[in-house]
Amino acid sequence: MSPEALEAYLHAHIPLARAMQAVVLESSDEVVVMRAPLAPNLNHQASVFGGSASALAMLACWGLLCSRLTDQGLSSRGVRVVIQRNTMTFTRPMAADFIARAFLTQAALWPQFLRTLARRGKARIAVSARLRAAGEDTGFFDGDFVALTAPAEPADTT
Repeated sequence: MSPEALEAYLHAHIPLARAMQAVVLESSDEVVVMRAPLAPNLNHQASVFGGSASALAMLACWGLLCSRLTDQGLSSRGVRVVIQRNTMTFTRPMAADFIARAFLTQAALWPQFLRTLARRGKARIAVSARLRAAGEDTGFFDGDFVALTAPAEPADTT
């Protein structure tokens, strides 16, 4: 999925992404990189609101999974991606535009994830993101995401 397509999807379907003015800078099988400006994400200390930082990281991670599934033709067949658990660690305040770089925590587990999804209709995988602002690492996000296939529609017997 191209960066433009992912950004358009996020802005159309997740109002928070639009309100944050989140932009997709890069989208590939290995990474999704998103940026958000400081101004609409300020807290009372003139730095990035922690919820905005967490949201950008989560959006980038979610976007990575959706993009990979779409590129493999799975998303259009009713696969949903939801977050199950996450942790966020902040290492310093962010007083500038900020970036989240999402990647699979263990990329080698992707084939197993796809096999489990095909066999059981759901699968879990870990995705991480590194946050940066003003050229410095500012936080780390780790999350477990679950992909679920939609149940098959019952046949119309009327």
